[in-house]
Amino acid sequence: MTLYTTDLRNHTLITPIRQGADKIIIVSGYATHTMASWHIAEIAFQKLPPIEITLVVGMCVFDGISTAVHEGFKGLIRRNNTSGQSNLLCQYVYKGSPIHSKLYLWIKNGLPFCAYTGSANYTQSAFSNARRELLHECDPNEAFAYYEYIEPDTVYCTHAEIEDDIKILPTHPILAAEESPLISVRGAGIESVTLSLLARDGNTGKRSGLNWGQRDKREPNQAYIPLPANTARSGFFPLAKKHFSVLTDDGKQLILRIEQQNDKAITTPLNNSLLGEYFRNRLNICNGEYVTLQHLNDYGRADVTFYKLDEEQFFMDFSI
Repeated sequence: MTLYTTDLRNHTLITPIRQGADKIIIVSGYATHTMASWHIAEIAFQKLPPIEITLVVGMCVFDGISTAVHEGFKGLIRRNNTSGQSNLLCQYVYKGSPIHSKLYLWIKNGLPFCAYTGSANYTQSAFSNARRELLHECDPNEAFAYYEYIEPDTVYCTHAEIEDDIKILPTHPILAAEESPLISVRGAGIESVTLSLLARDGNTGKRSGLNWGQRDKREPNQAYIPLPANTARSGFFPLAKKHFSVLTDDGKQLILRIEQQNDKAITTPLNNSLLGEYFRNRLNICNGEYVTLQHLNDYGRADVTFYKLDEEQFFMDFSI
């Protein structure tokens, strides 16, 4: 059996699609919605056909799952079948012994096709160069039998009474404070950056920033937050197309990524319109409407502040 220690992403998460596989079943002790988001976006970026992703998170029965990750999984599932991209189904092990296994099983035309097992959880850190992980080939039929063995002990993450089965924990100690999350992060000395939503001339970009989609053949809500080069190089945000999770001051969850040439833009990678829709809603203007400086002045703010909670989790403040 082949042993993989480098380029795990392509070997185990992408290449089988080129070989005709159309579904992956993942059993992982720990997993993140940012990894699932990256996986879905990468499949689309490489112009591969969309697939079905079934994810079983195995350690929830032992130590629960964070609110950010839980809400992130539910958000990805809500957008299933809406963008022509790969679909996600997420289940948590909620009874019996916790499962620390890592298994990646590919299905082709309804039959087990190939499978990999090893040390790598379904997280961006495990599939990056920052970790030394390994995966090796295993028998796909045995892998499918293992999945069928544990599947009855799972519950869908979208189950109406999921909190009765799984501990949903605060995303970060600072967000567990009794007062509002915004007050907590402001008073905690957490590293932050404030980014202007305006172009260099002090106005909203005509076809950039919040108005990125205001051009022919683009969806008019498409938007990005401009990122200065010195901030991009500072290490504050994750680069290399890594996805990161953002909780907003009004309680929304966003998945963002740094992209474009010279890492100059913060976007919502699965759908570039989501960020524009979010800000237009906050500004109380219509979807698709051109954002003017007057709109921002009327709202009372033309910048946004990010607080870094950890490497993949941020808090975004657009309050006034």
